[in-house]
Amino acid sequence: MNLESRSPSAPTAHTREAPSRRGFLVDGVVLLSAGLLVAPVRAAPPIVVDGLRFAGDLQLDGQALELNGVGLRAVVGLRGYAAGLYLTQRAKTPEQVLAARGPKRLQLGMLLDVGIEEFIKAFHKGIERNTPASELPALAGRRAQFDTLLQGIVKVKKRDIIDLDWLPQQGLRLAVNGRPRGQLIAGEDFYAALLRIFVGDRPADKEMKIGLLGGPVA
Repeated sequence: MNLESRSPSAPTAHTREAPSRRGFLVDGVVLLSAGLLVAPVRAAPPIVVDGLRFAGDLQLDGQALELNGVGLRAVVGLRGYAAGLYLTQRAKTPEQVLAARGPKRLQLGMLLDVGIEEFIKAFHKGIERNTPASELPALAGRRAQFDTLLQGIVKVKKRDIIDLDWLPQQGLRLAVNGRPRGQLIAGEDFYAALLRIFVGDRPADKEMKIGLLGGPVA
């Protein structure tokens, strides 16, 4: 997405526990009496960018999502926003992102104030650059709905958190600082068009795309 200004106790000794009928611990691994070996669940680590914290995992629409990666939109040293992509399973390519099943979240953390009209123009440009011309007419009505949702924000401020959630049985949900805005927008094709702004063939920022696909944060 293009913006004119743009710019993650002291150690204690292990104690040995007596085996129980249900199972026991050995070096942090649970051994069940039925003979199953189960590793302890570990949450993915969060990523912090300029004071904005992207949680390593979260719950959305009743499912667990993992932070796939974080990208940064910046130019000439001026940072506009950071974006985090959450999926039900890790994806390394745009095709895997778009094909991923279940809910998804694209989270934007603002690093400067942006007028909402500039924000809307950036989304328009990103969709048009990354969506085949033959598919644009089918998106027109929902683009207008999305514009209306964004216009309700009035201004995007530094430290605002914008969530673009895909809920499979409902549609696209826009939330600002955790508060949903307006009506949901149906159609996974429209949500895919939004994702392609960030990970498509002509992304808003190539370095940001790399970060969202699990590479380093630029």
